[in-house]
Amino acid sequence: MSAEPIIQIRGVHKWFGRVHAVRGVDLDVRRGEVVVIIGPSGSGKSTLLRCINHLETPDEGTIVVDGIPLTESKNINKVREEVGMVFQQFNLFPHLSALENICLAQRIVRKRDAKQAEQLAHELLAKVGIPEKADSFPGQLSGGQQQRVAIARALAMQPKIMLFDEPTSALDPEMITEVLDVMLDLAREGMTMVVVSHEMGFVRAAARRIVFMDEGAIVEETTPEELFTNPKHERTKLFLSKILH
Repeated sequence: MSAEPIIQIRGVHKWFGRVHAVRGVDLDVRRGEVVVIIGPSGSGKSTLLRCINHLETPDEGTIVVDGIPLTESKNINKVREEVGMVFQQFNLFPHLSALENICLAQRIVRKRDAKQAEQLAHELLAKVGIPEKADSFPGQLSGGQQQRVAIARALAMQPKIMLFDEPTSALDPEMITEVLDVMLDLAREGMTMVVVSHEMGFVRAAARRIVFMDEGAIVEETTPEELFTNPKHERTKLFLSKILH
């Protein structure tokens, strides 16, 4: 891993009206690192994640992604090309097949021809474990399969960074593992990932660092081992006592 962080967040604040959603966050993410952000609902996790690819605009502070500052509007699309994002909802086009969903942005943004785009789409469907679903429409797929298509679609842009915003929260329990397995494979391959998740099994298995947020601020930043065996802050201990049964 190089010394220069691929994501640098400094003094970021975000308000929604009177709600101070993110309060002065500083965070570095290095290449090849998996950072998982945990915390109670409304603690600013998803807002911070969405600031990284400018789906939300910080009111104060700076974010630099792979050397490109997000302060200038001309840089935003450049950064988005390097950053894949997977949401809670799958956001697939219902009238397009799985293959077509994965090809669309490749052709528009990456300017790949149909043959190139389809070849990569087939490779990625195999990678996420559903090669036989290329011609299926979203309505014919389970939630777990739809989310895996969404991951393949993000990977088709060949991003340097993947952001995951609670990617399993809309899934039935038996489908969660199949999505987390794909994410674990990506982590093992060295993909830089920032993940907002409540799945503590994934956190233990994949995270290099855990960031615990509460009320818009980072309360604790540590390793999975330290977090689960020796959390420093009372707020962290209270949170973990509620989710680790």
